[in-house]
Amino acid sequence: MAGHKHRRGQATVELALLYGLVMMPLLFGFIYLAQLLWVWHSIVEFTRDGARYAATHCWQADANNVMQYMYANVPANVDQVEFQLGGSAAINVAYSELDPGGSGQLIPFACVGSVCEPDAVTVSVTGYQFQHYVLLLKSIAIPPFPTSQAMGSAGYDQTGTCTP
Repeated sequence: MAGHKHRRGQATVELALLYGLVMMPLLFGFIYLAQLLWVWHSIVEFTRDGARYAATHCWQADANNVMQYMYANVPANVDQVEFQLGGSAAINVAYSELDPGGSGQLIPFACVGSVCEPDAVTVSVTGYQFQHYVLLLKSIAIPPFPTSQAMGSAGYDQTGTCTP
């Protein structure tokens, strides 16, 4: 019976060690991974939505119409403000056209004449580093997820008027 007296707190100490050294880091690791995957998925959808918008709206040399749309329609995620305020994450919009030489390759778009209609658009997000929730871990560079889309109506209506 004397042996029981000395082992009464052993289970409590084992539980505290297990909880503090295994369960809590595992829980925080799952939360961190879930947030990372949430941001990852939202950036993919963000670039897809921007490319769809750009393909169906008028070309502008500075892509201001696409940028304004994207800043106003950032999907919900833990770093939503980072994309809305144009922090370290940069939105890139690049228009391209088929090579007039007949190679079938896309080349950067150059507007010639009064009607400017590119053949494709590519939207990407660069410079974003995921470092949220656990500041002790190294930040994770998120790929740019370039999304290309063939131009649709390009914002032109039946009368040939382009509205951004």
